[in-house]
Amino acid sequence: MLQPLVRSRRLLARGSAAALAGLATLSAFIIAPAGRIGDLGRGLAAKFVVREYLLPHQNPAAYAHDPAVAPDGSVYFADQQASYIGRLDPESEAVKEYPTPTPGSGPHGIIVAPDGGVWYTGNAKGLIGRLDPKSGQITEFKIEGAHDPHTPLWLNGKLWFTAQQANKYGALDPKTGDVKVYDSPVPRSKPYGLQRAPDGTLWMALFGTNKLGHLDPATAQLTTIDLPNADARPRRLAVTADGRVWYSDYARGYLGMYDPKTKSAKEWKTPNQTPEHTSNPYGIGVAPDGAIWVNEARQGNMVRFDPRTEQMLVVEIPTKGSVIRNVTVDSARHRLWIAESGVSRLGRIDLR
Repeated sequence: MLQPLVRSRRLLARGSAAALAGLATLSAFIIAPAGRIGDLGRGLAAKFVVREYLLPHQNPAAYAHDPAVAPDGSVYFADQQASYIGRLDPESEAVKEYPTPTPGSGPHGIIVAPDGGVWYTGNAKGLIGRLDPKSGQITEFKIEGAHDPHTPLWLNGKLWFTAQQANKYGALDPKTGDVKVYDSPVPRSKPYGLQRAPDGTLWMALFGTNKLGHLDPATAQLTTIDLPNADARPRRLAVTADGRVWYSDYARGYLGMYDPKTKSAKEWKTPNQTPEHTSNPYGIGVAPDGAIWVNEARQGNMVRFDPRTEQMLVVEIPTKGSVIRNVTVDSARHRLWIAESGVSRLGRIDLR
């Protein structure tokens, strides 16, 4: 049952137009089971405003792919087309760029490690890079045997990664430069999203299949789990504190959840998925209040899912034509950051 609620508010931005888009807009509606909507739902919709930061890079235009938040609240992002790592200061609105040493490296996934180092995957050139924020220097590591490193994840002093088209996953030891690469046990499984569980194991989205991978980092052994629908194609993952694995089913337009404790899965159709139109959910993250945020890439919006009520709230992105590749949550400041590919912007949603 669809219960529409649309409200819009425009805010005049501060500072240079080169760094921050001039508008912040709210446009939301709620999808809820019958009888669950009301004043509470309307109050939720009024809370969420998308603020957009215009990225200044030109020739080619900025193409942010993934964001990552540093301890000081600054936001690093990978620019896939122009091959640089960017840093946005949300307070001053300044953007700094660090070109990758290898031209055309195609930075893709990006994370900030506990020591402050910024790691990214050079997806187009088979390498992984580390940016030292203090010196601005980037060190590159060649990944032999995996030509397209994709999603990075830091765990116990090592950088784990997936490689989609190579059908592999691996780990880099920064101290020695040693890289170990492993074959996925499933042909053409396209290892994609990668997340850590509370027990220290890793979960992997096998985008070419209807499977999730459960990785033991001590042995590098990958065990696969079938999702109920044969047509499911999990792309990115989020893991909640209770160990449940949430995934965006890009092909079918669903948000899914797998519970390792009960070995059961459940799924919810995203609001704009219809027989005539696909929604293509992609990036996914967990907010401090336990809500799951996932985007509908085809429609250019964000969806907030409350696991307790199973209510979905749709928050539209002000700039049309944006394709959200990935999202990240700044739990310390209660902010959700989104990379808007194709429109030269980063987006921010304040979660409280």
